[in-house]
Amino acid sequence: MDMSLVTEIVYLFVLAIPIACIAWTVTHEEVFKEPREYCIKRCHTARNIAERKFFYLFTCEYCFSHYVTAVMLIITNYKLLYNDWRGYIIAGFALVFIANVYMSLFALIRVDLKYARLETEIEEKKK
Repeated sequence: MDMSLVTEIVYLFVLAIPIACIAWTVTHEEVFKEPREYCIKRCHTARNIAERKFFYLFTCEYCFSHYVTAVMLIITNYKLLYNDWRGYIIAGFALVFIANVYMSLFALIRVDLKYARLETEIEEKKK
């Protein structure tokens, strides 16, 4: 499927959204807390490096986003700039980059919201 460069860029920014969402949810949110804690424990106590690195990838949003991106590339057949294997490689790294920008912005927003919430609680206790 040949797409214009503008369409490819739009796909890049849109496909990065579910990648960021999945990677963030698995590595940070409460719904995956128990499996994540198990992976954290295993990445610190495993006997060999391969096992430690395997379990670590479920605790790091950057690392995990590479695997989510690989699955997304297989599902969507998305390629960036080239219509062959090079397009997959470029798309993969571009998607990881944009997804991690999204996750960084989300993390900053969450910190700001938490700070604002704490300030409000402090002000209410003073009254």
